[in-house]
Amino acid sequence: MSPDLLESHLAARVALVLRRERPGLEVGRLARLPGGHSGLTYRLETGEGPLVVKSVPSGQKAIGRHDMLRQARMIAALAPTGMPVPAVVATDDAEPAWFAMELVAGESLEPVLDDPEVPPALAASRMLRAAEILPALHDVPLDKVPVDAAPLSPLDELGRWARTMAAVPPDLVPDAERLHARLLASVPAAVAPTLVHGDYRLGNLLCHGAEPAALIDWEIWSVGDPRVELGWFLVFADGSNFPGVGREVPGLPSADELVSAYAADGRAVDELAWFEALGRYKMAAIMGHNLRRHLEGRHHDPDQERLPDTIRRLIETGLSIAP
Repeated sequence: MSPDLLESHLAARVALVLRRERPGLEVGRLARLPGGHSGLTYRLETGEGPLVVKSVPSGQKAIGRHDMLRQARMIAALAPTGMPVPAVVATDDAEPAWFAMELVAGESLEPVLDDPEVPPALAASRMLRAAEILPALHDVPLDKVPVDAAPLSPLDELGRWARTMAAVPPDLVPDAERLHARLLASVPAAVAPTLVHGDYRLGNLLCHGAEPAALIDWEIWSVGDPRVELGWFLVFADGSNFPGVGREVPGLPSADELVSAYAADGRAVDELAWFEALGRYKMAAIMGHNLRRHLEGRHHDPDQERLPDTIRRLIETGLSIAP
């Protein structure tokens, strides 16, 4: 079936389900949105306002990050907790599965990476607010969310990204094995597990001005060590981590300031250097994987050819801070 025919079939299914719940609802055409590496993402105009529709690509198994309904269940479960998330309005488990959620107005830009550039003062305010609300996510009671797997320990999390790194040719990720060995030799003991978004950063946080409006892109949520999340978030606090692809933003909060904002209630953030190094290892693995796919012709994206300096920098800084 051609892509256009598949999209028409999806549009008809979406309209049928929405009108079943809201008879007479005006439903427009699906408009493909950029991104969507884990699934297909569309904007849909309706008589009651715009929606976002996320669908499993045809022929793709709905497992892991491609499991759209797993994302929908988590987002819906978080709605009554006070954590800012979009409202899920419809789901459909027929293959390929999809769900629809409200389109939350706001801006989700990573100051050190994305265009257009965020004014430095606004970027700093957003980053501090993101650090301040992150404890609310980690404090969500696990009996309130659809936990579907055992908690991931720091060792499990390292293994997860080591598998991604192992699929990347060593010449694309120089010294990655050395960083992995350092991390493996000093794995911290796990703390009480919490909900972990998995990709918590400003690029996934819709904001009105400086205020967070919705945390989106729940493809890789898990239950695990909250310091994993904090270490990942701190990677994006320093534009010097991204030579060739990013920028340094004057006035961004330092890592210490962001950790202080996160831990203002006294929660422990022991052995954070290990998790900061893990965040860099994870990013280098993801970038190396994407660069490999481009070089092999599996996903043509010439921008990936700008990544080598950033990959080297992430591994170098990871080695400099790893215990």
